[in-house]
Amino acid sequence: MVDERLAGSFRGIGEDYDRHRPGFPVAAADEIVPSTVPTILDLGAGTGKFTALLTSRAARVIAVEPSEAMLGVLRRRLPEVDALDGSAERIPVANGSVDVVTVAQAFHWFDREDACAEIRRVLVPRGVLGLVWNHSDPDCAWDLACTRVAHPALLNGLSGDDATRELLPGFASPRFVQVSWRERISRQAYVARWLTVSSFLAAADDERARMVSAVEWILDQDPETAGREEFELPQVTDVYVYRAI
Repeated sequence: MVDERLAGSFRGIGEDYDRHRPGFPVAAADEIVPSTVPTILDLGAGTGKFTALLTSRAARVIAVEPSEAMLGVLRRRLPEVDALDGSAERIPVANGSVDVVTVAQAFHWFDREDACAEIRRVLVPRGVLGLVWNHSDPDCAWDLACTRVAHPALLNGLSGDDATRELLPGFASPRFVQVSWRERISRQAYVARWLTVSSFLAAADDERARMVSAVEWILDQDPETAGREEFELPQVTDVYVYRAI
């Protein structure tokens, strides 16, 4: 079940989200859209982090996002994209009008049954659904430790939504690909990134301060980050490619 309190925590942070959240590797978009198609819909598009990789892959790119703050950023960054107010459960496009639907870092916030029905409705026959998540590299101990500050229940498994390994209603079994990549990031930007994560956003002030202190303590203690103002952050992007049936 979706935690509405956490899901709603993103509503007003468009500029900070765009500034501090990581982008996505081009290879992730290549796996979903290897050649140009007429229309792509990026669902739960946020500020357009993944949408930006799609603009050269379709004659028309549509972005659907419920947060006006995020849509405002996306419209400024990508004026060529049709940016629409909407949600996964109520997609404001016509039946069978989209060749590919992408969802980057957002599918776990959707009502799965309703969202899959809506996605299937807007897709052309045999259309493609691509789900994407960035997550910690399992070999990076300090980033994993910080991730557990934000998500204490995370013990095993790193994908954004393990349940996507199962069948989705209306879709064939997915093709799964992992893309490894690295990002150069300052300590300040790394800490600021955590402040755009739902558990930090939804926390009370004292709890948020405790979480930030825990992240900073980890950075102070780990030999790969201690005393450094900038470091290499390895990341992994999971890509699931479904086809409608």
